[in-house]
Amino acid sequence: MPRWKALPEELDPQVREFATQLRRLVDKSGLSIAAVSDRTGYSKTSWERYLNGRLLAPKGAIVALAEVTGTNPLHLTTMWELSERAWSRSEMRHDMTMEAIRITQARDALGEFGGDGPGASRPGPGPGTGTGPRPAASGGWHGPESPATPPRPPAASPTPPAPPAAPGRGRRRTAIFVTALVGALLVIAGAVLLTDLGGRGDDTAKVVESPPAKPSPTASELPAGVKCAGDDCTGEDPELMGCGGEFAETATTAKVGTAVVEVRYSETCGVAWARITEAAPGDTVEISSTQGDDQPQTGTVNADKDAYTPMLAVPSAAAAEACATLTTGVEGCTTAGG
Repeated sequence: MPRWKALPEELDPQVREFATQLRRLVDKSGLSIAAVSDRTGYSKTSWERYLNGRLLAPKGAIVALAEVTGTNPLHLTTMWELSERAWSRSEMRHDMTMEAIRITQARDALGEFGGDGPGASRPGPGPGTGTGPRPAASGGWHGPESPATPPRPPAASPTPPAPPAAPGRGRRRTAIFVTALVGALLVIAGAVLLTDLGGRGDDTAKVVESPPAKPSPTASELPAGVKCAGDDCTGEDPELMGCGGEFAETATTAKVGTAVVEVRYSETCGVAWARITEAAPGDTVEISSTQGDDQPQTGTVNADKDAYTPMLAVPSAAAAEACATLTTGVEGCTTAGG
């Protein structure tokens, strides 16, 4: 059975060449993927993605691999930069394709509502109804009372009658009016409430203001390769979003049975996640915040005997706690802030 899986056919040629070069370096070193993971600080699952062309390795992982395998990091990072550009172009093409699909779906969905837009046909009085003008056999227009006489020229140009409303349009206008009225009442009620809270004397209970949260860095302020920060990272994969590797550190560690549980923290992204190693398939690990109500993030160990959770936004590493539950029934957590 070959050691490496076939690279995806849709992979960019530049990225394919780079992934092949990484495989050669690993083969030449004689290291297993687990050994590469231990020596570089990147998880085994991440290295499997990098080496199988499913994810472009971050620059920090490439530098670490160069050190482990005794390769000139300058040459390897040069190849990485070319691959990173090719990967970005592929992502851009993918995003444009998905956007085109969404636009097509939106147009199709709007078309299901019928012709309310410009140029749509509107129902009107049809022939044989006895009302409104109708074409005569000889051309021209005749009223219902004198079918054979030509029309008299009007003394003045009367204002043309408004076209009849399409069925259901009156109901929609009524619903829109009611919705707007309710919204206006809510705005007025909110303004009165705020004025009431702020205009009382000292004998009235004051509203306690929460301290302002530390603003998350904008996309332009993040280092290259880092794709999120703060709440935007919650629930995301730390390796996929670039928060791992050189931008992360182990804040706390605990031994739970035979497994090791860690709190991994990235100050750059403002997040933490839990990692478990030396575990058994079925063991679970969880990251939670001691200073917020955010839903904890969990991960489950597979055949690799390690796992990590999605990220969770935390104000500091001290606010994060990692817990593990083993299939043997043993449970344990790291000490928050320690």
